Amino acid sequence: MTIWKITWFIIPLRNALQFRQPSPGLIIHSDRGGQYVSNDLRELINLWHISPSMSRADDPYDNAFAESFWSRLKAELLEGGTFLSVEDARTEIFEYIEMYYNRMRKHSSLGYKSPEQFEQEYYTKLASSVCR
Repeated sequence: MTIWKITWFIIPLRNALQFRQPSPGLIIHSDRGGQYVSNDLRELINLWHISPSMSRADDPYDNAFAESFWSRLKAELLEGGTFLSVEDARTEIFEYIEMYYNRMRKHSSLGYKSPEQFEQEYYTKLASSVCR
């Protein structure tokens, strides 16, 4: 396993965990790639009290949401051609995920709401149910 495959997964995950500060009990689901079974990830999972979950070997249906995401990214972003540079690719992919996919794109699995809208409504309902 090359170090870049591990760090390209671990570093963004660590950043997301530090930014979002999830409650214990978070589940991370992945395939059986080497970066997902590394000691570095195991340490991070233990530190944040994350429950690991892995798909069965050679069964993409176990990870349908991730498979769907990659399919959408390829169809909606990459169909237009190639990137000018690695930095251009990083910028375009970041903007697709953070500005469009998470904030604007409607997801059928979320009742045709964006993930951001779904999350906001979830926490609003949660807060109102706690205040009763």
